[in-house]
Amino acid sequence: MLLSSLILLPLLGTFIIFIFYTDRNGELNEKTLKVTALLITVVDLFISLLIWFLFDNSSKHFQFVQEHYTVGHYDIYLGLDGLSIYFVLLTTLIAPISIISNWKSINNKTTYFLVIILVLESALLLIYTVLDILMFYIFFESILAPLFILIGFFGSTDKLRASFYFFLYTFMGSLFMLLSIITVSSLTGCTDMDIIYKSDYAYITQVFLFMGIFIAFAVKTPVIFLNTWLLKAHVESPLSGSVILAAIVLKLSLYGVFRLILPLVPKAFIFYTHIIFVICVITILYASFSTIRTIDVKELIAYSSVSHAAVYFAGILSNVIQGIQGGILLGIAHGFVSSGLFISGGGVLYDRSSTRTINYYGGLAQVMPIFSVLFFILCLGNCGAPLTLNFVGEFMSLYGIFERLSFAGILASSSIVLSAVYTIFMFNRIIFGGIFKGWFTYLPDLNKREYSILLILVIFTVILGIYPSIILDSLNYSVSCLLYNFESLSLSDVTNNNAHSL
Repeated sequence: MLLSSLILLPLLGTFIIFIFYTDRNGELNEKTLKVTALLITVVDLFISLLIWFLFDNSSKHFQFVQEHYTVGHYDIYLGLDGLSIYFVLLTTLIAPISIISNWKSINNKTTYFLVIILVLESALLLIYTVLDILMFYIFFESILAPLFILIGFFGSTDKLRASFYFFLYTFMGSLFMLLSIITVSSLTGCTDMDIIYKSDYAYITQVFLFMGIFIAFAVKTPVIFLNTWLLKAHVESPLSGSVILAAIVLKLSLYGVFRLILPLVPKAFIFYTHIIFVICVITILYASFSTIRTIDVKELIAYSSVSHAAVYFAGILSNVIQGIQGGILLGIAHGFVSSGLFISGGGVLYDRSSTRTINYYGGLAQVMPIFSVLFFILCLGNCGAPLTLNFVGEFMSLYGIFERLSFAGILASSSIVLSAVYTIFMFNRIIFGGIFKGWFTYLPDLNKREYSILLILVIFTVILGIYPSIILDSLNYSVSCLLYNFESLSLSDVTNNNAHSL
């Protein structure tokens, strides 16, 4: 029941918002709506923490399994394992933060905004808990419509173009994954993860399955030549949209690798690993140099997200336990830090100055000291400084890449230097840069709402960076079992080939 409650509570909240909260004149009470939606997401967060507390880290099987037969002709299986529970925790943490981040800036069509956030939370939780690959694809695509509306309704000046870019890019890329899922269904006769993971497909079949799945996840990551949608979506979307995109949506490709690539197509994946590393290294270099030259705060953070996503994407595809664990840690850390940076640049600064151009800022340490300190810690996390979770995740991801292909690991390690260059360069221009330039008459420091959000994200980044064993201890068994199954399938293929040759 806990898992069903976790998913259905945000959907119940949408009905409550639509039906019950009207005043005597029939007009919606915006403050009551926001408080109600926030309370629902906070309760959902506590339910996810209870699930985490009751979770057995010593089991490789799915837990809290629930089976529903009421959706058409399909069965919906829900469950959690050691790989998915932390993505669920990240989703339930970011949902209330996304509502609070736009608490003052969105005062028109508030009902639709809150409903979109709650529906998105339920859809994302379903992606991380469903145990059927066809249902995974359906919920994977179900987030497109709410995000399309969120960007199109509440975005900036070029919001319609950005929403269509986002929808068409990600939808077209996912169609290739649908072809792979249909192929698996026709070969196996079902789409249940437990059953298809035990199937062993021919090498040429795995190649085609891998290509379809990889294209979909390459668009979602996104990698070089497929990242046009991300820049437009981040820059034009409202602050909550940018937070959800960076913290959760970009992690769908990370999670999808564990569910569809590693257990399903091990032979093809092993053969094409070096090509994937080349693509990720080019993405890191391209995104990093593009980040250095931009002068828009949200553009800079968006390009930075592309670079970090390429690092953890390569890390989990290294087939090394440290690389996989590091990829998960870096993905979670990126969710905290990128959300904080977007709230700082696209929220705190933009709400006060109505501009995202870095050149207009300078000397803010003199008028916004509390903001400067929290912003500095988030910037340290973004460039992977020690004592932050980003450092642990990036170090382990790069170790996994280096272990698999040394030359690719050396090139990917340039992200350490380049991320420090563009992050500290941005921080120096905004916070220092001489005396306060005076373009703006008055820039107040953080209020209680902004301070609370940034402090929560900073605390998670630092505490988990100092003591990452909170996550690593529970990840170790699940990742080891995943690699054991992976190696078993690979060795069985080698044994079969030797038998045929004899």
